[in-house]
Amino acid sequence: MNPDNLKKLLEALNAGQVSVDQVLERLATLPYEDLGVARLDHHRHLRQGAPETILGASKSAEQMITIVGAMVGRDSNVLITRLAPNKADKLLTEFPQGCYDPEARTFTLEQSPVEIVSKGLILVVCAGTSDLPVAREAAVTARMLGNEVEELVDVGVAGIHRLFDKLDTLRQASVVIVVAGMEGALPSVIGGLVAAPVIAVPTSVGYGASFGGIAALLGMLNSCASGVTVVNIDNGFGAACAAARINRQDRS
Repeated sequence: MNPDNLKKLLEALNAGQVSVDQVLERLATLPYEDLGVARLDHHRHLRQGAPETILGASKSAEQMITIVGAMVGRDSNVLITRLAPNKADKLLTEFPQGCYDPEARTFTLEQSPVEIVSKGLILVVCAGTSDLPVAREAAVTARMLGNEVEELVDVGVAGIHRLFDKLDTLRQASVVIVVAGMEGALPSVIGGLVAAPVIAVPTSVGYGASFGGIAALLGMLNSCASGVTVVNIDNGFGAACAAARINRQDRS
């Protein structure tokens, strides 16, 4: 249940349009609903401003269909991350109104239009095309969380002139998410160019000595640029959630 729906329900009660018993029935699944395969946190939207997100990795299509069905029944928008194409096909058969992004590996279902609640732009910057799945996950997540989002792709340090052509865009952003593999240098470069918070996302892209993203992670953690924060390897979702909290309208 989102805050708007709860407000409408309480206003209807106050106006005598629904009974106390009807309101109690509607709130019966708060704070969570036991589905057998999961305990769905219907209260999360009220606490955090966004409904629970489903991690698609390691869940069966049948488990996710059960969870999505419960969310649909409660008028929640749906976001699934790390969803394999074969499982997405089954979800789309069950919920054809949903949308699957094969690059981001996300499934979204909007039961109500996503309202922009942010105070500015979140810019997702991707060092190389190989980093794009993680960057796309961040962009899709940030949009579902009610943010204006732009994407800047393939502007890594191997051709730094490509980034300098976009300095105006960089400096217009309220938050910059920077996704990079290999040595992970790009967040440091951008951190030295902008006043906005920079959230660095190391990816597992790279050759042997990159150690599956550990080299990029350590490089970002040791950035000499101020204002750079680092999330876990390949964690575009986590970066978007942090950026959305920074970018909320109600922050002073």
